[in-house]
Amino acid sequence: MQRWGKISNEHFRHVFSPIFVAMIAFLRGNFVYKSPALVHLEAGGVGYELQISLNTYTSIQNLESGILLTYLHIREDAHILYGFIDKAEKDMFIHLISVSGVGASTARMMLSSLKPEEITKAILQGNARQLESIKGIGKKSAERIILELRDKVGKGREETLNISSVTNNTVEQDALNALITLGIARPAAENAIKKVLKEGAGAEKIEDIIKNALKIL
Repeated sequence: MQRWGKISNEHFRHVFSPIFVAMIAFLRGNFVYKSPALVHLEAGGVGYELQISLNTYTSIQNLESGILLTYLHIREDAHILYGFIDKAEKDMFIHLISVSGVGASTARMMLSSLKPEEITKAILQGNARQLESIKGIGKKSAERIILELRDKVGKGREETLNISSVTNNTVEQDALNALITLGIARPAAENAIKKVLKEGAGAEKIEDIIKNALKIL
């Protein structure tokens, strides 16, 4: 399977002007490569690498092509393109990174642990404990998210996810790669996955393995 590499910053600046980049609202194309943490999407002969959440992966894992909304996160050392299955997820991502101390990686971790509507509900109800259950979110961060976003987020939305079992024998490796991409150290990720698989419950689908592993970490 062909995998598209990352576009270097220098090449990115030459090919994509700031104005052009700001105009990219979504990408439609073929999913050349998919994992629970990123996807390579071919659109117009160009291969884009998009960082995604487990929520998005769950929705596209059985699709050969589709549309992902996009957000370009610009750092001093990298330009990172994020992909989202729908507007609700993208809006939540943007809300989260607007909170002081919450970076793009943390926002993606939150969207990999909870659905957008679950995060919205926790914020509206002031349920800091639920937010604290997400790796990387401490008590102060959870309280800050609630305080700063309570007036910004809307009511929960209904969403139907097409979740299918992963039947190939690469489930464990895919789950490990996803956790590492999310920023988890390999030893910790391996131990968490082993515990999830040993317990058995919720270990048939890759998204469940990752979610349960995140709860252990």
